[in-house]
Amino acid sequence: MKTLNEFKLARELIKFPSITPVDAGVMKFLEKKLKKLGFKTKILEFKEKGSLPVKNLYARLGTKKPNLCYAGHLDVVPPGNINDWTINPFEPSVKKGYLIGRGANDMKSSIAAFVSATSIFLSKNKNFNGSISLLITGDEEGDAINGTKKVVEYLKKKRERINFCLVGEPTNPNKLGEMIKIGRRGSLTGKLTIIGLQGHVAYPHKAKNPSTIIIKILKQLKDIKFDKGTKDFQPTNLEVTKINIDNNVDNVIPATAEATFNIRFNDKHSSKSLIKKLNKIIVKINNKSKSKFKITYRVSGEAFLTKPNKTTFMVQNIIKKVTKIKPKLSTTGGTSDLRFIKEIAPGLEFGLVGKTMHKVDEAVSLKDLRNLTNIYEKILQNYFK
Repeated sequence: MKTLNEFKLARELIKFPSITPVDAGVMKFLEKKLKKLGFKTKILEFKEKGSLPVKNLYARLGTKKPNLCYAGHLDVVPPGNINDWTINPFEPSVKKGYLIGRGANDMKSSIAAFVSATSIFLSKNKNFNGSISLLITGDEEGDAINGTKKVVEYLKKKRERINFCLVGEPTNPNKLGEMIKIGRRGSLTGKLTIIGLQGHVAYPHKAKNPSTIIIKILKQLKDIKFDKGTKDFQPTNLEVTKINIDNNVDNVIPATAEATFNIRFNDKHSSKSLIKKLNKIIVKINNKSKSKFKITYRVSGEAFLTKPNKTTFMVQNIIKKVTKIKPKLSTTGGTSDLRFIKEIAPGLEFGLVGKTMHKVDEAVSLKDLRNLTNIYEKILQNYFK
């Protein structure tokens, strides 16, 4: 069997301008590659009211247990000002040992490495004892409404069992081999609107300034000491991300004030317990000021942790052998699609170095790309021993 080259495949994938939620034909392209390796594939398109349709791909080779799944995304963030790039972001180029292009780091190269690793593994193991699957979405960089979340629901209905999931997100801060993610903090966003009474600034007694009230609330929310962190997680933190008062003049007290905040929380809390805590503060201050308010919340995911098991330690040992670095088991960083996959399978995240993700001249080291392919191939060999 002819094996697939990770560098060539990464270049081919980067050429598709698959900016969320645009597919640009990349799913069909990858599907053809997987079919040639013997995978049974299905492109799953989902659409929810008020959102754009998204194409996803689920592919499986084999019917036996265990089923090791690789999860990733082919959508990318916009390139920004193309004039700031040294190349066209969708015409990948190699410079000084790095492949440059949008998605080179996050995370088309990781997908290329796993597919290449699979082709190498299959060339040596035609009748392995288990199944290999891929869950690839086109909605990780967007709202994540019609992506992995919907695929997981589909797999549940089909009673498709995944025994362990390897997510290929860029997990290493500076060097390949530094970090494996075994969980993530939860994410809760709140949007608060205070409704005051518009009036002249010279007659404040005849108006009600919503900015005074919203500042009081935001200060109290920001001053909350949620926890000191846990053995596995960083402390919970709240950050105010937007404050907006729609007022074009300087002599009018505004009618409304809006603010948005986000909380990254560890497993000492749930989104429900946090909402209850926040609402208590917001209601108390508003009742005192006799003002009206609106508050809406959006939960991106709850905190989760995959307790290290023999697969975790096997992956850790392989990474150490290839990179000469023992990776730290971590829960730092933002959210990932493992927050959805955890509903059906344990898993971990390991991929490339994330220094250039979402940046101009996003790049992957060709050496790292080769080593990641090697790591993924060794994981397959050991998992199906």
